[in-house]
Amino acid sequence: MKGFILSLLLATASISVFAGSTTSGTSTTGYTQTKYPIVLVHGLFGFDRILGVDYFHAIPQALTRSGAKVFVAQVSATNSSEARGEQLLQQVRWVRAVTGAQKVNLIGHSHGSPTARYVASVAPQFVASVTSVGGVNKGSEFADVVRKAFAPGSAGEALAVSAARGLSGLISVLSGGSHLPQDPLASLQSLTTKGSLAFNAKYPEGIPTSRCGEGRYREANGVYYYSWSGTSTATNILDITDPALFVTGLFFSEPNDGLVGRCATHLGRVIRSNYRMNHLDEVNQFFGLHHLFETDPVTIYRQHANRLKQQGL
Repeated sequence: MKGFILSLLLATASISVFAGSTTSGTSTTGYTQTKYPIVLVHGLFGFDRILGVDYFHAIPQALTRSGAKVFVAQVSATNSSEARGEQLLQQVRWVRAVTGAQKVNLIGHSHGSPTARYVASVAPQFVASVTSVGGVNKGSEFADVVRKAFAPGSAGEALAVSAARGLSGLISVLSGGSHLPQDPLASLQSLTTKGSLAFNAKYPEGIPTSRCGEGRYREANGVYYYSWSGTSTATNILDITDPALFVTGLFFSEPNDGLVGRCATHLGRVIRSNYRMNHLDEVNQFFGLHHLFETDPVTIYRQHANRLKQQGL
């Protein structure tokens, strides 16, 4: 019993809460009012909020304004999909306890996708749906390049791990998650093609059987699966993060968002996988700068919340 209470307390310290609003007088009242709470899950080197800056920029607020109950999880910035998944599972239990909801809708970006998929696979009774946004569902070719660049046990690997551990540790401290364990090598292995395929063998729900097809929309465990992603790298001349994603995008053999290939993001029902967005645009970063002639990322999240609502989720 003490262990369960401690788990709930740790979950409380690791999740941001955005209360839903159903204020009358607006045409959008209830548009995003899903049956079950929405839990947003960050990716590699991610966080819930740092110094007032949200990882999912302006997205929780937009969802709550028209009725959704939104929680933003905080899991290890660097660790394996399974380790991050166990942390997320504790937070899902906390959300159920405080809201009285039987299930949650998980939306995971990047490494947040396999993190969310793990929870849905081991505890499907708690999950209504999993949505992958730019998710690393069949590995990242860039992760493969990084893994090959540093021989296991080499000085180069040790230096890279030290730098990554320092960065992830700083992120954890600034975001209030300093109690979370960090393991850069485990996260890198999880994101390689080899690591992702091994993960999929254990937790196959929603994964397409063909290279670039769709997976089952609703699996035997009752969970619904969705995905969307982008295939652009440089999308806005004012965005200082675009050059880096343009460079990383050159390492891919298929259209990509700078960190994940198009087909590797597919999961369940593919809403669309060629938005003119890069990996950071998918969470409305850098501070909302995105392609001028593409749908606003916030709008896509709102539309998807309405899709979940219409599905009875």
